[in-house]
Amino acid sequence: QAELGLNEHHQNEVASYMRFARFKRGMCLKTVDSCFQDLKDSRLVEETFTVDEVIDMLDGLQSVIHSEVESELINTTYTNVLLLRQLFSQAEKWYLKLQTDVSDLENRELLDQVAEFEKSEYTSSNEKSTADPIKPKLAPLNEGGSELLNKTVAHLQEENEKLKTRLRTIETQATAALDEKSKLEKSLRDLQMIQGDQKNNANQDITELENKVAALKSQFEKTLNDTTANQKFLEEDLMTTKHDLLKVQDQLSTAEKELEKKFQQTAAYRNMKEILTRKNEQIKDLRRRLSK
Repeated sequence: QAELGLNEHHQNEVASYMRFARFKRGMCLKTVDSCFQDLKDSRLVEETFTVDEVIDMLDGLQSVIHSEVESELINTTYTNVLLLRQLFSQAEKWYLKLQTDVSDLENRELLDQVAEFEKSEYTSSNEKSTADPIKPKLAPLNEGGSELLNKTVAHLQEENEKLKTRLRTIETQATAALDEKSKLEKSLRDLQMIQGDQKNNANQDITELENKVAALKSQFEKTLNDTTANQKFLEEDLMTTKHDLLKVQDQLSTAEKELEKKFQQTAAYRNMKEILTRKNEQIKDLRRRLSK
């Protein structure tokens, strides 16, 4: 028996459709035969006909047959579309996308294979009647559908686990970024406090230091706005800022020493120092006298 490369269930469905197509084809041929028979019974009643009469009869027969054949071809096309609609509807229920290759419809080798299948099916069934019980509509086998559904569920679960893992990673990164932001904000507040302390001095050196602190503040604000910056880069930048802060403190200390040095160079300081020196000499003299 000829095979079409399908499983038993689908091959039986193809055989059922071919029996339906054979029945429709037989009905069409009977209609064509009846057209000729009607012409014979209604027009061929005389023994001789003129050329014009023969042409008129053939034209009428041609018109009738053309109409019948066209109607049958259109109906066949619509029937095939309905058959495809059933298949596509069942496939869409399982989220499948079927594809067709129209070029194979004119493949002579495949057409001969279908013809052999029809001949074999017709012979094996001994020309069964077309009045066979109507078979249920095509539907995917339960086992195949369950297997496909299980694969789909497994795939979705795998994707879900991947999304959960990615979400946990993002949450960890976000928490680390928030912690780093809090540290930077605290450092910024410390720098602002330093800036406020520096404003109490009118010294030119302190003003220069305020400008440096303002530059550091701008750098920190820019770092805070870049939430996607690498954590390692932020840590290195924070360490650099701490070094700069120590440097600023050292410069402040130096500036205070310079202020103290300038103060020691003032006249009031020198006078006070001379007075203290004289007082110390007097005390030493009194101690010597007391000891004697």
